Amino acid sequence: MKTTFILAAQAQGDGGGLSMLIMMLAIFAIMYFFMLRPQQKKQKEIRNFQNSLEVGTKVLTGGGIYGVIKHIDIEKNRVDVEIAKGVVVSVDKSVVFADTSDLAASMPAK
Repeated sequence: MKTTFILAAQAQGDGGGLSMLIMMLAIFAIMYFFMLRPQQKKQKEIRNFQNSLEVGTKVLTGGGIYGVIKHIDIEKNRVDVEIAKGVVVSVDKSVVFADTSDLAASMPAK
């Protein structure tokens, strides 16, 4: 078994460096197209959503809090979210991740 490995390594010779480089480039390309690029697309979608927020939109914050947007302060990059009747919290615009209007419409009535 050991001699087979040694013979294979010797037979590979100088071409081993080039094939190793090609393999590393292929691994990087696969990782980019299957991991990095989809993540970048998702981040772009979230940024576009955050920039298009409107008063009255039902949202989900990064902390897992559901609420309705009551006020947007563009200068301070802050959003006021009503999480219960009469309870309004101010959160940074970057922690508002999802529109839950469709989710609330699909839930059964209590």
